[in-house]
Amino acid sequence: MERLEVIERVALRAARAAGRIHLKRLSHINISRKSNAIDLVTEADQESEAAVIDVVQRAFPDHSILAEEGSGGGNQHASEHRWIIDPLDGTTNFAHGYPQFCVSIAYEWRGQVQLGVILDVFKKELFVARRGGGAWLNRKPIRVSHVGTLEMSLLATGFPYDRRERRRFYLCFWEGFMLRTHGVRRTGSAALDLAWVACGRVDAFWEFGLRPWDVAAGSLLVEEAGGHVSNLDGTMLDISAAQIVASNGRLHQQMVETLAAIRPEAERREAEMLGEDEARRDVRHG
Repeated sequence: MERLEVIERVALRAARAAGRIHLKRLSHINISRKSNAIDLVTEADQESEAAVIDVVQRAFPDHSILAEEGSGGGNQHASEHRWIIDPLDGTTNFAHGYPQFCVSIAYEWRGQVQLGVILDVFKKELFVARRGGGAWLNRKPIRVSHVGTLEMSLLATGFPYDRRERRRFYLCFWEGFMLRTHGVRRTGSAALDLAWVACGRVDAFWEFGLRPWDVAAGSLLVEEAGGHVSNLDGTMLDISAAQIVASNGRLHQQMVETLAAIRPEAERREAEMLGEDEARRDVRHG
């Protein structure tokens, strides 16, 4: 493995290049859509991804790259070194001028994330984590919160892009945690939600439908800040599993148990909604 100090310098250079584009494009945003009406992409996504990849490939041309917009420059060959990049997490926020977005960059060696960098350029906040080396915000060490019960906690979550089709399923979890906690926040950037768990601004986070670039850097931040991350059922986190629960550690078992307790009702409500939708279709075509 390359020395992490070298990897970190490159990751920081790449994150700052993306951040400059975020600020430049914030006053002039062109929006298009991906797969559906609410999955947006902007020129800032594409330009910042190109900038990050350019910095990484100039330094490490033999490393593979996994990036959200798919512009890895064809560099997808098998390698024990992989960079996992979300050039603009919180695109919908960005598109509306809502100041909750970031660039997220992770470096993975032999399947394990070794370095995570998240830059919120608008708030001038730079989060960095090295495996075994702690987590930092603007060069100051950070730790997760000490909250020990759900009743005293503040949580964060998000809704995937299929939320219109599965709204009752996702809202069931929101309702369940809303009744058990001080509150639930939905900020629109999973990477920043994880960073905020790491620095103690929120006590735990859960979400369905995520991709590796959403969680790779942030999950390491949580771990190195003394927290815990896992799949929703409490098993070891798989960043490709499209799900995550992250916490300060003290709340983790409570989060996992509550998610499991809510799921049957969520699935029942979803099945009920699907039945209603089918009945309406039958009426329209009857």
